Amino acid sequence: MDFSISPDIEAVRDMVSRFMANEVVPVMEGFEKRGEFPRELVRKAGEAGLYGAVFPESVGGSNMGYMAAVVIIEEMSRQEVRFTSCNNQQGGTCPSAIYLAGTPQQVDKYVPNLLAGKTIGMMSLSETDSGSDALIAMKTFAKRDGDVYRISGQKMWASIANETDVGILMAKTDRDAGAKGVTAFIVEPKKYPGFKAQPIDMLGMSKAFRTNIVFLDDFVVPVENRLGEEGEGAKIIMRALQPGRLNVAAKCLGLAQACFEEATRYANERTVRQQPLGRYQMIQDSIAEMATAIEASRGLVYRAAWAMDNGQPSNRIASIAKYHASQTCKMCADKAQQIFGGYGLAREYRVSWYRVYADMLYNGEGSANVQKIIIAEDALGYKAADRHHGRTGLRDMRQADVAAAER
Repeated sequence: MDFSISPDIEAVRDMVSRFMANEVVPVMEGFEKRGEFPRELVRKAGEAGLYGAVFPESVGGSNMGYMAAVVIIEEMSRQEVRFTSCNNQQGGTCPSAIYLAGTPQQVDKYVPNLLAGKTIGMMSLSETDSGSDALIAMKTFAKRDGDVYRISGQKMWASIANETDVGILMAKTDRDAGAKGVTAFIVEPKKYPGFKAQPIDMLGMSKAFRTNIVFLDDFVVPVENRLGEEGEGAKIIMRALQPGRLNVAAKCLGLAQACFEEATRYANERTVRQQPLGRYQMIQDSIAEMATAIEASRGLVYRAAWAMDNGQPSNRIASIAKYHASQTCKMCADKAQQIFGGYGLAREYRVSWYRVYADMLYNGEGSANVQKIIIAEDALGYKAADRHHGRTGLRDMRQADVAAAER
C-alpha cells in the first residue's frame, strides 16, 4: 500500500495552488460583500480541470483518480474554503450520479458542461422533516403525467439551488414503498416551471454560495430526464454519496490545515511578555495536537482515495476518513480561535469564520453520528459497510472504455 503522492499529482497540487492564489483568493471577498455568485470563477476552475479528476477523458475529465481529486480539494479548501462550496455540485455527487446511472445521451448532454463549469449543478435529497432518514421519510412526490413527471413538495439544504442550471433531485414515485419508492431525476429549474429556490440566512456562511429551501409546485420534469428506472433512486444516491463523502473529508483536511497555518503564524507573530506566544507550553500543546490530528486525518483520507483508485471496498474507510477529518477540522478551528483570543472573533481574521465552516462540514454528506453508526454496525457485525461493493449494477467511474463503448 503506497499512499505517497506521485510527481504528476504534486504538479497538479502546484497548479491548483497557483490558480487559487491568482484567480480566487484576491477577488473572493468582493463576491462575498456583494452577495454575488462567482459564475465566471467556477467556469475558470472547470477549464483548469479542478472538477474532472475522477471522470474519464471521454466526458471532459482527466481520469487522474480519487487521489488527485483529494489533493485538489484539499488545496482549494486550504486557500479558500468558501469556493469549495460547489465542488460536489460540479465534480462530485451531481455529475457522478448522472455518469453512474445515466443513459449515454444523458451523460453526453450534462456531464461535460458540469465538469467544465459551464453549467451549475445541484444535488437535492434532504427535506425539511428528514435527516439521516431522508430516503424513507421523503414526502416530495413525482406523479407521471404522460411524457412528463410533475413533482410537488419541499427540499432542504440544497446548495446553490438558486443558481443551478442542471441538478439531481430525489422524489418518491411510490409513497408506500419506503426507500424503494425513491426515484432520481435530472432537473433543469431554469427551463421548466414549478421550481423556486429561497436562500437560507446562515450565520457566518458565504453570501456568494447560498444553501436553499426549494419549493416544488407541479415542477415539470420530462420522462427522458428520469435517471435510471423508477425506484432506483436510493441505489444511485448512495453510490454517488460515497465519493462525495471523500470530497467533504478532503475539504475538512484542507480547512484544518488552514487553521493550523493561521494559528502557527499568529503564535510566532504575537508577543506576550516579550516572548512569541508560541513559546508558551499551553500554546505548544494545542499546536502539537493539531499537527498530529492533521497527519492522522491525511493518512485516512489518502487511504480512502487509494482504495477507490484501486477498486477496493471503500465505503467503510470513507466513513472513517470523513468522521476523523471532520473531528480534526472542528478541533483545529476551535484551537486556532483560542490561540487568537479575542481577535479570533474579529471578522478581519479568517479564523473567525473558519469555525462556522468546520461545523458545517462536520454535518455535510452525512453527519458525524451517521458515520459512527456505519462504522460501529460494521465493527459489530450487524451490517457490513461494504456489502454492496461491486454489486450495484451502475457504471464504473474509472472505466472510460466501458462508457465510450456504449456510445
